[in-house]
Amino acid sequence: MARWSMLQLMISKLAPWVWRGAWALAFIAGMINVVGLLGFEHQAVTHLTGTTSMLAAAVTHAQTDMAFRLVCILLAFMAGAALSGAIIGDSALQLGRRYGVTLLLESILLILAVPLLNRGSAIGMYLASCACGLQNAMASTYSGSVVRTTHLSGMFTDLGIYLGHLTRGRPVEGRRLRLCGVVIAGFFCGGIAGTLSFHRLKYASLYIPAGLTGFTALSYGLYTLRHTLRKHSR
Repeated sequence: MARWSMLQLMISKLAPWVWRGAWALAFIAGMINVVGLLGFEHQAVTHLTGTTSMLAAAVTHAQTDMAFRLVCILLAFMAGAALSGAIIGDSALQLGRRYGVTLLLESILLILAVPLLNRGSAIGMYLASCACGLQNAMASTYSGSVVRTTHLSGMFTDLGIYLGHLTRGRPVEGRRLRLCGVVIAGFFCGGIAGTLSFHRLKYASLYIPAGLTGFTALSYGLYTLRHTLRKHSR
């Protein structure tokens, strides 16, 4: 109960830019993941649960090449998360930290991945996974996963918990429900956009989330600058 109380308190303090950013980043992750499923040997790159299970199966069946690629995907995601931690310097969500730098780097990684994937190079897949690790770690907080945008397991788990609370007549935190809805809707809409674009553009579809990530980085930078100027003008 203490964890839920802390989580609800943190969500109640989320600024409007966090909600908009959560939808945008979930949309971007949804696009990337669909392109991965349709192209990267049908490999998801925004979350690692299925990848780890596939690795276990590959090791069991002595599929050396497959196991190596899966390990590289896992390491690339973790490297992206480590890089995000090094850039931002703190996992607590707070306006003014260098999220824009992280988002710009994610955009660059996705852009670099496209020509590599078009040539059939697995390195492109690792760059995309690294980009997702950057994004996911960027949105993490010191108390756990208040906002995670590259996978939905936690969001659906929270929805289930709240449904259980409702059946017991316990109060439900509306902000958490809305946050779950925002992230799930963003990821789903991104998946639709990614599917439609992949049929027309193939791997060049990644230029779209790359552009959106770059735009989000610019928007965040401008928002931070405006907030800073307003603060100093008071």
